[in-house]
Amino acid sequence: MSFAIDPALLADLWRERYPSGPPVAHTFRTRYADRWVRFHSLPGSKRYPESEDEYAIALDRYNTILDELYADTDVFVVTMDWSDTPTGPAGYPTPRPMLHPDGIRWWTESDQDDPDPVFHTHTRLYADRRRWNSGCLDGLLRAVVDEALVEVFIADRELRRIHHPYDGGADVILATPAERDRVRDRHTDWLSSHPAGL
Repeated sequence: MSFAIDPALLADLWRERYPSGPPVAHTFRTRYADRWVRFHSLPGSKRYPESEDEYAIALDRYNTILDELYADTDVFVVTMDWSDTPTGPAGYPTPRPMLHPDGIRWWTESDQDDPDPVFHTHTRLYADRRRWNSGCLDGLLRAVVDEALVEVFIADRELRRIHHPYDGGADVILATPAERDRVRDRHTDWLSSHPAGL
């Protein structure tokens, strides 16, 4: 069950907590590197599941971290689409409306740097608020695993902890570097062997 949100209040809270940039999920890793950790969703850093057993592993890893971050709390669930106009139809079909039907548009981030309007894009973010329960987002997370949805993130009501699942893993932003270290150290088997943690 989703609860009503006030898009303006949520946008104000984002600007207060994260004045360095908009809520575009793929930018979190570099913007908030001091509080960031990446977990891979499959053993051996495999990117895409090839069986139901591997889907179960990926969903279990997502839900394990989400449970640690959000147990017994409300969360914001954010999904995205984009268009070549701020209010036009989505630029490509996704299952977003079906998997996130209660999402209310709360932010539009426009990229109009190119002088040719044909190349302008408008990233539109949709949010709802709901009680976190393990597994409550499995349909949405499975679409993320399959790369049918991108730029999804889940955050606590104060926007202090962010979980950005992507096809292959999750980027997690914690409230402090110390909290990041504690969460990272509980799941060392899910970390990348890459020196930069990618």
